[in-house]
Amino acid sequence: MPINVPLLARICESPGAPGFEKQIRQLVIAELKGLADSINIDNMGNVIALKKGRSSKKKTMAAAHMDEIGFIVTHIDDKGFLRFNPIGGFDPKTLTAQRVLVHGKKDILGVMGSKPVHIMSPEERGKNVALKDYFVDTGMSKKNVEKLISVGDSITRLSELKELGDCVNAKSLDNRVSVFVLLETLRELKKSKKKPAYDFYAAFTVQEEVGLRGAHVAAHEVEPDFAFGLDTTIAYDVPGSQPQERCTALGEGAAIKLMDSSVICDYRMIAYMKEVAKRNKIKWQTEILAAGGTDTASLQRMVPGGSISGAVSIPTRHIHQSIETSHKEDIAACIKLLTACVSELDQGDWEF
Repeated sequence: MPINVPLLARICESPGAPGFEKQIRQLVIAELKGLADSINIDNMGNVIALKKGRSSKKKTMAAAHMDEIGFIVTHIDDKGFLRFNPIGGFDPKTLTAQRVLVHGKKDILGVMGSKPVHIMSPEERGKNVALKDYFVDTGMSKKNVEKLISVGDSITRLSELKELGDCVNAKSLDNRVSVFVLLETLRELKKSKKKPAYDFYAAFTVQEEVGLRGAHVAAHEVEPDFAFGLDTTIAYDVPGSQPQERCTALGEGAAIKLMDSSVICDYRMIAYMKEVAKRNKIKWQTEILAAGGTDTASLQRMVPGGSISGAVSIPTRHIHQSIETSHKEDIAACIKLLTACVSELDQGDWEF
């Protein structure tokens, strides 16, 4: 099953730091036309699309967050250089000399700058540059910067999606690849003309990178009986890694989450997802993530009585760095797995 790389590229390249998701939200809404029975945008900016199921006795929900890690302008100095705070977690060592976009009155190109290695002390050379030591250079004077940029404007990374062998490489695969998976799942449901087992709520959430905030609100609104988180996960299958550290590996299929630091997935859902994958001949692997959390935690807990929750995770290298890498066959497997899972829920064994 080939994936729609041009669509994935548009989704990844669209800016949307936490709290600033307008552009990616507009793209999602445009892509949802004809794929859902209704579309709602809540006060936080979550987009929730309903695809009616064969039964309305229960509700199913899947959530993929739209926001990407980014920055916010905190100061413009006398030379026009920008200081900033992160919005979401960054690996600072990957930011040196990277291009960014400052989203002011119009998008302004900038470069992440720091102290040149040539004038660092021997002690400084042995340390990674701290996030506080970076600045953004727009090449403009303070006077011209202030015509276009204000404190409070967002900043995002600038990177085109590229195909890299069997993989795709881009900024913000975390979590735009999951936005893509959720949209393509709705497209597959439309193509097959097979309704989901139960009413299916596809939620494109906001502000996940700063505390699962949008998913809290969306789960409260929908109150699903069954839920699937969609997010990237660590593929530490690179030189220097040990087998017990790898979490997942590229090319080994969709990852079925067992747990992360925020959630222990329901054992009934885990068993169901494994059975669905086997029945539909979908390549899969398990995921246990030692640190980090996803919208799955909100979907499980922010519902009266809780929901029976699991997660489809997309193995990804270089997460929270300037570029990230996922395998095209894994992405396709995730679309197949989620589509099958929401279609066959009425066949699951949900008894304790």
